[in-house]
Amino acid sequence: MKIGIVCYPTYGGSGVLATELGKGLAKKGHQVHFITYRQPARLNSFQQNVFYHEVSNADYPLFEYAPYDTALASKLVDVVKHANLDILHVHYAIPHAAVAYMAKKILLTEGRYVPTITTLHGTDITLVGSNRAFAPVVEFSINKSDGVTAVSDSLKHQTLDFFKIKNDIKVIHNFIDFKRFQRKNKDHFKKAIAPDGERILVHTSNFRKVKRIQDVIQVFKQVHDVMPSKLLLIGDGPERQSMEVLCRELGLCDNIRFLGRQDAIEELLAVSDLFLMPSESESFGLAALEAMACEVPVVSSNAGGIPEVNIHGETGFLADVGDVDTMAKYAIQILSDDDLLSTFRINALKKAKQFSLDQILPQYENYYQHILDTCVYEGVR
Repeated sequence: MKIGIVCYPTYGGSGVLATELGKGLAKKGHQVHFITYRQPARLNSFQQNVFYHEVSNADYPLFEYAPYDTALASKLVDVVKHANLDILHVHYAIPHAAVAYMAKKILLTEGRYVPTITTLHGTDITLVGSNRAFAPVVEFSINKSDGVTAVSDSLKHQTLDFFKIKNDIKVIHNFIDFKRFQRKNKDHFKKAIAPDGERILVHTSNFRKVKRIQDVIQVFKQVHDVMPSKLLLIGDGPERQSMEVLCRELGLCDNIRFLGRQDAIEELLAVSDLFLMPSESESFGLAALEAMACEVPVVSSNAGGIPEVNIHGETGFLADVGDVDTMAKYAIQILSDDDLLSTFRINALKKAKQFSLDQILPQYENYYQHILDTCVYEGVR
């Protein structure tokens, strides 16, 4: 198949999944065309069957904001025609689903039909999409997609609650590549972070309010009061500065390290003992899954799709959003019991393997073929 993939080229979960999916499809012989305004963060080396098309915005003084939607639609039309794409797969509903519909209608005027699949990732539904300013367009675009997928059962149900969706929504979970995310011997690295054998807790996110970084720090404080420990905070975003101030106020600066964005997250996860995810909202919990693949148990909130990944009492523990005391209690329970920690490590890896790229990739391939076959059957191609 010749597949066009549209995504945000940033470090966000939707862009990461879209890029890794495309790379996986290319390795299986499909021709994959990424169409974005900048090269995706994970598309950082040459790979056979992968092509990149940059969307250029017109710089015209009449526009206060460059009309990205129009530029993207034009680029999609161009790539579909000249690369002879079979299908378009757009990630994140806003604005990509609406733009794909526009491109599809333009191509129809030339007698060309290209099926479109929209994958919903989370905040495009729960935060942005539910905003009244965008909701009618989101609902319309989803209903006009030839296929719709969601990354968790929770997100599927939220979408059906927010909008009047006529299309069937197929759940295809997020995935990880075990060739990258696995626990390796990094004892020398661990010694540098925790020279006296301290327990290492870790959190990674985009440092937005919804991630509740303050809860991560408050949980860590309670753990640190009981046992020697270190906290690694990976990522960056709007909450970082205020969180650095909170660390100073709590007197924890010597034991908390802000590491910023890291390309080799797996190396940091490999030396960690516990992953913290107290998020207010998570469509799936990809960061937790990456930790679990590195045999790191998780203490998290029970928000959104997290319980589909982190199984309470098996791979870690769940608590209500904002219940810092319970999360701290669970963290201490795991970190103070070597046998329990070892058991949870084993269980975390076992659960993570259910979401391996090898397990999930065929689901997308089968869904693509189903949409292509259905469009042919209905006589729209």
